[in-house]
Amino acid sequence: MTEPRLAALVVHPVKAFAGVGTARAVVEPWGLSGDRRWMVVGPDGAQLTQRGHPRMAQAAAGQLPGGGLRLSAPGMRPLTVGVPDPAAGLVPVEVWRTPVEAAPAAAEAAAWLTEYLGTDARLVHLDAPDRRRPIAPGHGLPGETVSFADAFPVLLTAVSSLEALNRLVAQGDHPDEGPLPMNRFRPNVVVEGTAPWAEDGWRRIRIGEVRFRVAGPCGRCVVTTTDQATGERGKEPLRTLARHRRSGGLLIFGQNLVPECTGTLRTGDALEVLEVL
Repeated sequence: MTEPRLAALVVHPVKAFAGVGTARAVVEPWGLSGDRRWMVVGPDGAQLTQRGHPRMAQAAAGQLPGGGLRLSAPGMRPLTVGVPDPAAGLVPVEVWRTPVEAAPAAAEAAAWLTEYLGTDARLVHLDAPDRRRPIAPGHGLPGETVSFADAFPVLLTAVSSLEALNRLVAQGDHPDEGPLPMNRFRPNVVVEGTAPWAEDGWRRIRIGEVRFRVAGPCGRCVVTTTDQATGERGKEPLRTLARHRRSGGLLIFGQNLVPECTGTLRTGDALEVLEVL
């Protein structure tokens, strides 16, 4: 087994859109720089995600200098979107019923998304630290916040654990659906050189120059059954997770992280386990 290290970094500029691999990422208190700072919402301000709109998996957002985006999707002309000025006004939005204020992007972005998704949609941006949400109750310390991610700043997965899961999928009811790629789990950091499921026992880790608290396992939903290239859905990995990776009411894969300091991550950085459960 190789020494534990950071194998991949992924940023999701727009929540629920395709991830973008990168060799280097700055860790901010609320997550990787540029990760899930934009979100698509409906007329009521509630988040729209792949759970209800699997076509979002095929949409991409390239990051531009200055923080803007270049949106692309099958059948759509690319669209450049600038960072909205919060001084022009904020709108109330919700992430899992948690309210937050965000700056709406230009009307052209709303028209583009509405056409692609076939439902009324807007694009919003979260800019200021004081407008970020608290980490999930019971898991965060005072002052710890998160962007538009579901609940925690950073999500970690392990290559060996995916290989172990794929072996279980091959033995299950839907072996033709495997092996599953890592992008089904939409992580930020992917590590290798660890034993399968070793991450379950970590309490604190260091990757390169950045320390993280391991806040707990990530509960999985229907998004993991969505082919990120086609938007089509199957049964796996939820069927296999239900049999082999159940914790309380959650089907788990990966671990949620909270940064204990800021810094820069680079692929190839060493992984050190500082504290175990």
